[in-house]
Amino acid sequence: MADETEGEVEDVAEDGVTEEEPRKRKLSSRKLILFVVLPVVLVLGGVAGALFSGMLGGGGDDEAEMAEAAPDEAASGAEGEGGAAAGAGGAVFYDMPEMLVNLNTGGRSSSFLKIQVSLELESAEAVPPIEQVLPRIVDNFQVYLRELRPDELSGSAGMYRLKEELLVRVNAAAQPAKVQDILFKEILIQ
Repeated sequence: MADETEGEVEDVAEDGVTEEEPRKRKLSSRKLILFVVLPVVLVLGGVAGALFSGMLGGGGDDEAEMAEAAPDEAASGAEGEGGAAAGAGGAVFYDMPEMLVNLNTGGRSSSFLKIQVSLELESAEAVPPIEQVLPRIVDNFQVYLRELRPDELSGSAGMYRLKEELLVRVNAAAQPAKVQDILFKEILIQ
């Protein structure tokens, strides 16, 4: 009996409110950030990403301006095999020839990589130096690609490493010209 009365006394707080009744509590700063600020930031980031990618509105204007400025170039997308195409913001994209290399499988059955990339250049003035050293760039790419194993190309991390390695190699080969980025147009591992 004494145990039951002690339990009842403990349930009553000093101000006469039992613990079973809900108390109004202030949100802690962690909960405020987690449940209010974080969702707002995520929604704003999603909207900003959609605007910049052209999903919401402004994407069609750039394409229309390019079509009016150079109808032949906008229709083909490039000047042909290994040609350069103007992009938005003054960047120029140079299409490398398609490469087909066998991968290092360590004696197992053959595995091939078919890859086509575009080089993002700062301006059209960088195209002639790239074309002059194109055989060196292709050689550097093929030497590197032939040493890759198929498992090194799996997943987004493998693609990121491949992009970074190719960027280092192309910038070393095309020395006065600067390549800003490597863009994958086609990758096929067979």
